[in-house]
Amino acid sequence: MSDTATAADRVAAAPATGQTPATAGRIGARLDRMPITPLHRSLTLVIGVGLLFDTFENSLSGTIAKVLQNDFQFGTTSLKLVLASAFIGQFIGSLTLGWVADRYGRRRAFLVNLALYSGFSLLGAFSPNAAWLIATRFLAGIGIGAEQMLSDCYLAEVLPARKRGRYIAWAYTLAFCGVPAVGFAALWLVPLSPLGIDGWRWLFVLGSLGSAVVWVLRRRLIESPRWLATAGHHEEAERLVTRMEAECPAPPAPPEAPADAAERAEVPRPRLRDVLGPGLGRRTAMLWIFSTLSVVGYYGFGTLVPQILAAKGYGIVAGLGFTALSFLGYPVGSALALPIIDRVERRTLVAASAAAMVVAGMGFAMTGTPALIVASGFAYTLFSNLFSSVSHVYLSEQYPTAIRATASGTAYSLSKLSAAALPFVLLPVLQTYGPGALFGVIAGTTAVLCATVLGLGERTTGVTVDHVPVPTGLPKDRNQPLDNARSD
Repeated sequence: MSDTATAADRVAAAPATGQTPATAGRIGARLDRMPITPLHRSLTLVIGVGLLFDTFENSLSGTIAKVLQNDFQFGTTSLKLVLASAFIGQFIGSLTLGWVADRYGRRRAFLVNLALYSGFSLLGAFSPNAAWLIATRFLAGIGIGAEQMLSDCYLAEVLPARKRGRYIAWAYTLAFCGVPAVGFAALWLVPLSPLGIDGWRWLFVLGSLGSAVVWVLRRRLIESPRWLATAGHHEEAERLVTRMEAECPAPPAPPEAPADAAERAEVPRPRLRDVLGPGLGRRTAMLWIFSTLSVVGYYGFGTLVPQILAAKGYGIVAGLGFTALSFLGYPVGSALALPIIDRVERRTLVAASAAAMVVAGMGFAMTGTPALIVASGFAYTLFSNLFSSVSHVYLSEQYPTAIRATASGTAYSLSKLSAAALPFVLLPVLQTYGPGALFGVIAGTTAVLCATVLGLGERTTGVTVDHVPVPTGLPKDRNQPLDNARSD
C-alpha cells in the first residue's frame, strides 16, 4: 500500500519534463511497453482488496437468505425481493457511475461507489423488517454495481498489454476469497448473538467496515494515465508515466512515432448511442447478449445454492456448511486462470469454462450424498470463477478509453438486471420441477452464450486496449483529443 501512496506523492510533485505533452495514443504505447513494476503490483493489490469486499457484499444476501426468511418470517415474494434488490441497485450503479468515471475520472468514481455501499450496508445491519432490508440492499447495490466495472477499466488502462490478463486475474483471485469468507463467516456467526445482536447483522457490519478501510486506501490511488490523456490533461499524464517508467529496472523502448496526425483527431463525448456507432456495433451486440446470459449460470448457482440444498432436504446449518465448502472453488478458479489467461485467446477460454460449469452443475443437481454435493459444488464454483476472471478481462478490452467506463458499464448493467430477474425465474423452476430442471435452464442459456462469444467476439489477448475501433460521424467535443485507436 505504501508503494501506491509514495508513487502518488512523487507524481504530484514531479517537475515538468520540458517535452511536448504526449497524446493519448503515445501514453498508451508507453504504458504497454513497460514491465511490471512495484507500482503496478500495489495498484493491483489495492483494487483486489476492494473487490474482495465487493464479492463479500454480493454474496451476502444469497448466503443467508434462509436465515433472513426465518428471522423476518417473510414469504416467497419478499425473499425474491431481498435477493433481487441489490442487483436492481447494481443495474443503476453500473449505468450512472460508468458515466461519472468517464466524465470525472476513475479515481473519483471509486470513492463514490465505495462510500455508497459501505454506508448503506451498515444501515442494513440495523434492519427492523424486510422493507428496510430491501431498501438498504438496493441503495448499497448502487455502489456495488460499479465496483467490478470500474476495477476492470482501471486495471486495463494502467497495466501493460502483455500482462494485463494475468494481473487482473490476480486481483480477482484475491477478490473471490470474499465468497468463501462469507460462507464461513455465516457458518460461524449465524448460530451466535455476539453482544446480544443477531449473528447475520454482524456480517453486514464486517462488509461495511472492510469497504470503509478500502475507501481510505483508494484516496491515494493514482489516476489512469490513459484517461488523463484522453480527457486533455496531457502534462499530468506525461509526468505520471515518466515516473512510472523511472521504476522500471531498464528504460523501456520508446514508442514509435505516430504515422500521421490521427492522434489529434477529435473524440466523441461518452454517450449511450456511441456503443451502437460504426465499428462498435458488433462488439456491443456480443457484449449485451453475453452480459445478459452470463449471470444465469454464475449467480444462478451462487445465489440459489442454499435453496437448492434445502430442496434436497438439508437444514440451514448443514446447508451453510456445504455452501462454505463449495465456495472454496471461487478463489481456486481465479488462481487457475493465472497461468493461462494471457496464453489462450479470451473468447475460447470463456466458452470452454462456461461449458465446464454446465457439466459440474448437472452433477450437483443429480447427486445426493454430502461428499459428491461438496465435490460437484466445488467444481462448479472453480469453473465459474475461471469463467468470471476471463470475462472481466474480456469486457474491459472492448471499447476506446474515452467511452470505456460508460460503454462497459452499460453492458455490465444488463448482467445486473438479468441477475435481479433470476429469483423470479429460477426459484419457481426449482420449487416446481427440482434441481435437475434448474440446471437444464442454465445449460440452455450457457449454450447460447458460448455460440455468441465464439461467433461475434473479437480477438483481444495481448492486444493493446487502444486497438479498438473509435465511433465516427458522431457529435464531437472539440476540447478533447482522440485516443490512438485503430480499426480491427
